[in-house]
Amino acid sequence: MALEQKQIKQKVQGIFKLNGLQLRQEPAKYLADLLVGVRDNDIREEWIDKILCHVQKQKLETAVISQDMVEKAVNECTTDEGADENKNILNTINTFEVPRFTYSIDRKKFLKDDVVGREPPRLLSGAGVKNRIFLDRYTNIQQRTARHDLFSKAKTGELEQEGGVQKKYSLKPVKFLLGTVERLDNVIVLGMLTQMSHGSYFLEDPSGVVKLDMSEAKFHTGLYTENSFVLAEGWFDDEVFHVLALGFPPAEKSSVTRQFFGSANFFGGPMDTTVKASEKLEEFEKKNPDGMFVFLSDVWLDEPEVLTRLRSLFAGYVNMPPTMFVLCGNFITHYPSGVQYNNALKEQLKQLGEMINRYPELKEKSKFLFIPGPSDPGSPAIYPRPPLPQHITKELKELVPSAEFLSNPARVQYCTQEIVIFREDIVTKMCRNAVYFPQTSNIAEHVARTLTCQGHLAPLPLHTAPVYWDFDRSLSLYPLPDLVVVADKFEPFSSQNLECQVINPGSFKRQDFQFHTYVPSTRVVEESQVPGEMDIMDYGY
Repeated sequence: MALEQKQIKQKVQGIFKLNGLQLRQEPAKYLADLLVGVRDNDIREEWIDKILCHVQKQKLETAVISQDMVEKAVNECTTDEGADENKNILNTINTFEVPRFTYSIDRKKFLKDDVVGREPPRLLSGAGVKNRIFLDRYTNIQQRTARHDLFSKAKTGELEQEGGVQKKYSLKPVKFLLGTVERLDNVIVLGMLTQMSHGSYFLEDPSGVVKLDMSEAKFHTGLYTENSFVLAEGWFDDEVFHVLALGFPPAEKSSVTRQFFGSANFFGGPMDTTVKASEKLEEFEKKNPDGMFVFLSDVWLDEPEVLTRLRSLFAGYVNMPPTMFVLCGNFITHYPSGVQYNNALKEQLKQLGEMINRYPELKEKSKFLFIPGPSDPGSPAIYPRPPLPQHITKELKELVPSAEFLSNPARVQYCTQEIVIFREDIVTKMCRNAVYFPQTSNIAEHVARTLTCQGHLAPLPLHTAPVYWDFDRSLSLYPLPDLVVVADKFEPFSSQNLECQVINPGSFKRQDFQFHTYVPSTRVVEESQVPGEMDIMDYGY
């Protein structure tokens, strides 16, 4: 037992040291005595992370941590643990408030921005921040790729045999190519695909830029656009990298990410640690098979037929209210932008509120979430976008208190599941700007693989998908969430990659009033449709 306490004490001190804190002998022994009774190593590490998180929240004047500080953190942790977790069952997260972590190359872990000395984000940030966008994206992808089985140092007996010779794969930086005068074969480079002059593509990483010849390249699954990160394999000669195969960096399951970086809450919400670690929330999720989300996009409230179908939709769910209705814009289609548009939207939202009021079961038991579309008022078409203005939504909010108006993109945490919703024609834009359009017609698979491998909602040039430079990380998909909803005008689809489902409910009216439902307990996605009067007559209802 004494030996185990000593090992725990050393481990606790090591974790605090990695976070720039010095834990004295007395508090280290105090924590070791508390944690020695926790037999499961994973749970023990979760408790250490929780205590560390609460220590970091205190106003620290020095890096030396006393026993009083540790005892206060432990008390806060136990209070949080014993509190009613019902308040954490369903939470909506504004993307402007997403936790901000930076990967430390030296420490090989993610640290909060204030720990590494990064300034708080601003909408109108300095020009230097623009360069940081792609550096952050590259760093996140590089650390993930380097740990993958294909590129990490192989263990004895696990190396691939080819002609009796052990074969290894290793990533090379661009400067490795630029620093040689001889031909190099079988080279793999991770970098960003750029077009520095019309028709000429280059591969760029923090160490340099090299020109590409992709005339013989074989493209793997995905939509390859400018400013996306790729793994290029080929040979280098005469200052040109001749690409034979082009693929995306391998994605990583969220469970694998947590194994390396612990229980830190990357997603956001009220909990200090990831909801994936909560046994109570997991149990509630499994015992609630009736929980369901309904997703609709392009809900044009000024279209009479749309209102009629919404009325039918609400009436159909009266006896089994969903957990949540998610309605994505655009909400108006017949008015030009400006004052007239705003007034029309305000009136239509009020009418929608009156419609919902006619179904008290839905009003009391379901949440109604509203995500602004590209043409809705509130801000220019730069992401992330704030919610619809309060003066437009006030009357609906008074009629339906459970209504929430979220940013775009938005995040929703339900029990242990993480859901990201993005209302943008991102599929259409990626197809239109693809360097190479895939020959297979399964666009859903290409989209799912692109978003999960890039770890970002908008892997496009900034002039195609503008983002606020300081808030680019709000569009991150790392660690991978359970569900990504891309509300695009493209045809409805559902696909999956590494336990992350990517769905598109499609434009509500354009796609004949189709929508998607999602059941968290079974992780089942279903394509549904609101029938019209003629449809009902045809089926004899």
